[in-house]
Amino acid sequence: MIQSSSSLHNLVQSVRLGSLSQLGAFLCYSSQAASSLQQVDKPLPYCADGEGEFANVDWDNLGFGIMPTDYMFTMRCSKDGCFEQGQLTRYGNIELSPSAGVLNYGQGLYEGTKAYRKEDGRLLLFRPDQNAIRMKMGADRLCMPCPSIDQFVDAVKGVALANKRWVPPPGKGTLYIRPLLMGSGPVLGLAPAPEYTFLTYASPVGNYFKEGSAPLNLYIEEEFHRASRGGAGGVKSITNYAPVLKAIARAKSRGFSDVLYLDSVNKRYLEEVSSCNIFIVKGNVICTPAANGTILQGVTRRSVIEIAHDHGYQVEERAISVDELMDADEVFCTGTAVGVAPVGSIKYQDRSAKNLCMYRVEYKIRVESVAQELYSTLEGIKRGLIEDKKGWIIEI
Repeated sequence: MIQSSSSLHNLVQSVRLGSLSQLGAFLCYSSQAASSLQQVDKPLPYCADGEGEFANVDWDNLGFGIMPTDYMFTMRCSKDGCFEQGQLTRYGNIELSPSAGVLNYGQGLYEGTKAYRKEDGRLLLFRPDQNAIRMKMGADRLCMPCPSIDQFVDAVKGVALANKRWVPPPGKGTLYIRPLLMGSGPVLGLAPAPEYTFLTYASPVGNYFKEGSAPLNLYIEEEFHRASRGGAGGVKSITNYAPVLKAIARAKSRGFSDVLYLDSVNKRYLEEVSSCNIFIVKGNVICTPAANGTILQGVTRRSVIEIAHDHGYQVEERAISVDELMDADEVFCTGTAVGVAPVGSIKYQDRSAKNLCMYRVEYKIRVESVAQELYSTLEGIKRGLIEDKKGWIIEI
């Protein structure tokens, strides 16, 4: 069942208009105080002087890079822990204190979700409430207040609608929406920031990897580790990502798509890829590393597990050794940015033995693969082509 939305909690009323000639556009909504998931009046269309239904973009050649859109959303919170009413403003730079908690101590989180355009022009969101829940988990870990689920989802809706002309035509890409939560207040000693900012922006995107839909070529990293037990690997902290850049750069310089990390204790068990979760297939069994605090609990990961169960597969969340990976029938990755991406080959240089061993495994990519089966169902639901029986889709 596709759910309709509309309660934007007066987001539009708080838009800093200045003048219509300066903004060039504004949003016209019927705002209601009802829950964001309740059936309400259809919002009025996005109005823009001199602007067509679509932005002037080469939709056939979208990559995964920042393309500034029209609007972003901001909401702030002080020491009382309550976020004030948010504002839609023109996309642009923000001002931060040099001593902001996010700049000095990395007190920040981010999420990623997408808006899809149907053939009739309507927009669909995929499980943004799960991103809101995950952000709340991360905020607790980093001692930050967090917007409520309704505030988070309404911000995502508002940004999607305000930037509707940037949502690619069906089959040409998606509008990637990036909510950020950061300690924006000044702090010198190591402590939580006194103020916080929740910011949401968007960019139209195509495929995440340069290979497009072609199978990925992964390198198993042994020198660097993405996360360790007791750390913040299980939440989407901004501090998780800069440390893996060196490993990624080194792998890409050698022709690999991305890096697959091992656990930091035994150095034998799979964790995740830099930007996505990993699955292996053996017969009718699909396995993925357990989300035990060192890997991210991906929204796509969870959705794929549910869809796999529906398709009759046995799914196991557990420790997976490199040996199992090398013996798998099929391997694929999942994530908001990557979707469901098949893996074509994996290279592993085992330095644990006295004699250096080099392994390279290639996986046969079949037209009727498990990855393709799960991908087709997931994308069909996301794009409104398959009936949503799980209540995952929000229509705006």
